[in-house]
Amino acid sequence: MGHREDLLEGAKRCLLRKGFMRTTARDIVKESGTNLASIGYHYGSKDALLAQAYVALVEGMADAFEGGEKAGPATEPGSVERFQEVWTNVIATMKEPGSLWRLSMEIIVIGDQLPELRDHLAKAQQEAGRGFIPLLMGGREEDVSEEELGTLGMFYVTLMTGLIAQWTFDPKTAPGADQITAGLRRVIEAATGAGAP
Repeated sequence: MGHREDLLEGAKRCLLRKGFMRTTARDIVKESGTNLASIGYHYGSKDALLAQAYVALVEGMADAFEGGEKAGPATEPGSVERFQEVWTNVIATMKEPGSLWRLSMEIIVIGDQLPELRDHLAKAQQEAGRGFIPLLMGGREEDVSEEELGTLGMFYVTLMTGLIAQWTFDPKTAPGADQITAGLRRVIEAATGAGAP
C-alpha cells in the first residue's frame, strides 16, 4: 500500500476508536505509519481524510445490508417482505458493540463546526439514497433518476437516520424491522383504504 491507502486505513481505525472530534492528525499519522505532510498532499486536510474514511466504512456495510455472503436479499424487490428483510439486516449492524453508526450521530452534532466535513458527507448521503433504492426496489444504482433519488432515496436515508438515532440513544426501546414494517403496512392500508371496512 502507498501512503494514500495507509492514511485511509489508519483514519478508519482512528474513527472507530476515537470518533471525529478526538482524532488528531498525529493520531492518524501514528496509526498509518506515514507523516503529517502526507495528509495534506493526498487529502487536502485531516477533515477531508476523515470524511473519506467514514464513507469507506459505510460502503463496507453494503454486504451486511444484503444479508452477508449470500447473493443478496431473497425476497421480491419492492415488496413489504423485502423492506422487512433489508431493514432487519440494517438494524443488525446497529446492534453490534462499537457500531460505526455512532459516528453518524457525532457528525450530526458537529456538522456546523466542520463545514468541509459536512459538505463532503452531505454528498455521500445522497449516494447512500441512490444505493438504498436498488437494494429495496431492485434495479441498478446507475439507473436511479434524480427524481427517485430526491424522493424515495431520501425517504430511505431519513428512515436510516432515525433508526441510527434511536439505536444510539436507547437500544432497549429502539424499533426492530418487524415494528417498522408493521408501521409501513398501516400507512399503506390508510393510504389505499385497504384497511377500511
